[in-house]
Amino acid sequence: MAVIDSGLLLDGGAASRLKTTRDFTTGSSTPAHVVPVDGYGHGTHVASLIGGNQAELQGVAPAVSYVSLRVLGSSGIGITSDVIAAVQWAVANKATYGIDVLNLSLGHAIYEPAATDPLVQAVEAAVRAGIVVVASAGNVGTNPLTGLVGYGGICSPGNAPSAITVGAFKTFDTATRSDDRMADYSSRGPTWYDGRAKPDVVAPGHRLLAAAGTSQTLYTLFPALRQTISGRPYLTLSGTSVAAGVVSGTVALMIEEARATYGATPPTNAIKAMLQVSAFHMTDAADQPYHVLAQGAGALNTVGAIQLAQAIDPTVPVGSAWLAAGVTKSTAIDGQNIVWGDNIVWGDNIVWGDNIVWGDALSTHNIVWGDNIVWGDNIVWGDNIVWGDNIVWGDNIVWGDAYNIVWGDAGNIVWGDLSLSQAFSASLSVLTITK
Repeated sequence: MAVIDSGLLLDGGAASRLKTTRDFTTGSSTPAHVVPVDGYGHGTHVASLIGGNQAELQGVAPAVSYVSLRVLGSSGIGITSDVIAAVQWAVANKATYGIDVLNLSLGHAIYEPAATDPLVQAVEAAVRAGIVVVASAGNVGTNPLTGLVGYGGICSPGNAPSAITVGAFKTFDTATRSDDRMADYSSRGPTWYDGRAKPDVVAPGHRLLAAAGTSQTLYTLFPALRQTISGRPYLTLSGTSVAAGVVSGTVALMIEEARATYGATPPTNAIKAMLQVSAFHMTDAADQPYHVLAQGAGALNTVGAIQLAQAIDPTVPVGSAWLAAGVTKSTAIDGQNIVWGDNIVWGDNIVWGDNIVWGDALSTHNIVWGDNIVWGDNIVWGDNIVWGDNIVWGDNIVWGDAYNIVWGDAGNIVWGDLSLSQAFSASLSVLTITK
């Protein structure tokens, strides 16, 4: 598991599972091994959710090993070239360090189409090399001045077609899934320029408790979010960053199960499809389904995804049935048997039904809908998008009745009296927009 973030510091035995630490903030594309460091605290928090193994609080995959690739400094800010260098380093050193999953809980605004975005293309190259890339969707789902929820806020590299892009929902600190609701701040699709359907799935991302260091910036900035458990410091954070960490841990468990059962790793796109097919459809407080561009295929179902990884044989020839065992398309959680959503949302296409059971190539272009798409009751998709009452998408986006967002041809965002810089920032709901 490679974590491209602000570094990684974990107690409770993680030092023995940290294979190497590389610091790309120095500007070198091939930095030497250094001692673990994380002045900001974001990487530590995300990594703890992925696989922390403290006795009092464990992550999703507590046996995972880490490669820490530091690209964000102590303020949580970095530059795109360092992130690209870290992704390319992970590809080059995949075999040496056993890198199967790459977590990217960071992002900036989309400035160009995916086909020409160097970071997106680095992510696509990593997926082609057999690495599963999990990326946060971003935390620009609402206008900070009006509180209006809007669409089209996916950040780069979450717009990478082959990445597993993760939005966030709120669990309200309960085990039951019936009260789960989308986080307003979670970025919705479609992706800017390309109009692709994102996010792919959503996961718990609100008020998640994970490891921290007392000297880290986030720990010192937010005393109200601190906890001490068994003498160790912890921090409660929210955002699509932490949701991505939960999905990365799930992917690690899926790969572990597939290797134990079949001695092979499923293709990267098959892993995405398994996550989507087993996801739960989410509804709002009025029991109305969230739009696919808000929730993707639905809420993460870790148990169901692992069941699919156990049942699908990745060694069979293309065109053969992958299912080696029967699968019950429901999962019992907190006494409730929940039926899977059983659908795949893929790029600018939607594939419904049981396509996951076949060993197809899983192309990202499974359906061609012509020049225009009429989607639901309120989207007309051709040269422009007219979306309900509050988005007009042609050369510009006007968002909400207050018209606080204008996104022009120059690729810039003007949002109230704030602007998004091209610097990377960690995808925290409290630290998304930088002056």
